[in-house]
Amino acid sequence: MKSLRIIFAGLLLTTAAYAQKGVEDGSVYGHGEDSVRCITNLMLYGDQLKANNMAEAYPAWTIVFNECPLAYKTKLYNDGVKIVNKLCSAEKDAAKKEEYFQVLMKIYDQRMKYYGNNKNYPTSYIKGLKANSILDYKKDDLAAVKEANELSAAAVAGEPKTVQSAFVLNYLSTSVTLFKEGQLAAEEVVNRYLKCSELIKEIEAVTTNAKIKESLDQAKVAVEQIFAASGAADCETLASIFAPQLDSNKENLDWLKRVNKLLVNGECVESDLFYATSECLHRIEPSSSSAYGLAKMYIKQKDMEKTLSYYNEAVSLEEDSLLKGRYYLEMGYINLSTDNYSAAKAAAINAAKVRPNWGLPYILLGKIYAAGAKTIGSKDYERKAGFWAAVDKFAKAKQVDSDEKVVAEAQDLVRQYSQYFPSKEELFFEGVQPGSTYTVGGWIGETTTVRAK
Repeated sequence: MKSLRIIFAGLLLTTAAYAQKGVEDGSVYGHGEDSVRCITNLMLYGDQLKANNMAEAYPAWTIVFNECPLAYKTKLYNDGVKIVNKLCSAEKDAAKKEEYFQVLMKIYDQRMKYYGNNKNYPTSYIKGLKANSILDYKKDDLAAVKEANELSAAAVAGEPKTVQSAFVLNYLSTSVTLFKEGQLAAEEVVNRYLKCSELIKEIEAVTTNAKIKESLDQAKVAVEQIFAASGAADCETLASIFAPQLDSNKENLDWLKRVNKLLVNGECVESDLFYATSECLHRIEPSSSSAYGLAKMYIKQKDMEKTLSYYNEAVSLEEDSLLKGRYYLEMGYINLSTDNYSAAKAAAINAAKVRPNWGLPYILLGKIYAAGAKTIGSKDYERKAGFWAAVDKFAKAKQVDSDEKVVAEAQDLVRQYSQYFPSKEELFFEGVQPGSTYTVGGWIGETTTVRAK
């Protein structure tokens, strides 16, 4: 702003007799009186924006935006979005709100016109921002969602370094909306999900920014959740799309990997297509998904030794923490079903390590401790002590995971197993004080707090 004030002072001394707006001749500020008008309003809106007076900043910003669109470079457009968003969000009158929304759209269109060739923030990036704003205000308007989908498609087609995780999520979520409205085929939703999954990996590969990497981790989970809830991911649909393609793709490694992973994520691990792709994959190039497929096949055959062998192979080959955690969790339940409590515990702990904010491994740990409590100690209260450790794990599940279903299940289990705590009389008879620290021995090996039912 200081440099603008210097320019402004000079213009007051040298104003030419003619006037011409910057929008008319492509100059930054225009000429003559119009250049004075441009810089005056540029400083006015800047001062008001700095003071967070959006209503006062808006008229002056509008003059600069309309008359000298090259002034202040892309900051003019970023400031405009900030000002108009604030006014639009606060506006109660529907007609006026729509006016602000249309101005917001014009900001993105004009930025594309004048600055779409910016290598860091090109047209594709601006289209992604425009889609964000459309969905902020018109997510329930199908025509607007369709426009946002088209803009998001252009945004994710840009160079990975210019793609935000929000653009990826918008592209997939709007695609799912169009699918549910009958405007997009299930197969296309599947293809777009695959594109989004791969794109997140590509973005990850070109960034070193810790915050961006964190947002990509969150986006990775969100992509899976959106697709899982889409209705396009059901086993029947996946089978109808990919089963006819199997014969011609038995040696196509990329195709086999892609379809196999889709079937895993779609909970289609009992399907013939899953077993077939797993066998083909494991023959060509053993992978985590093919090993997992074979593990599931041997479960059906009730061969637990081979089942766990393939699970271990799947875990060792898997790099994705979401899938690795899932494999460990399933191993835990398999071992629990055969009363192999120590192995079940080890698997649950490994699941929690690879996915620290996931509550299900702690729910499994609690179930393991509750099921095996009878194997610890020689006295009745010592056997019941396992339920203290179990409830601790259910409470931990609620603490680390915000998923409503996980929290609800954990709360139910706390209520269910708290009734198996020793009574006050039992504790008094054994000389054990409620609230004191207690170590549950044996394979449980947990330090807990004494509680009475």
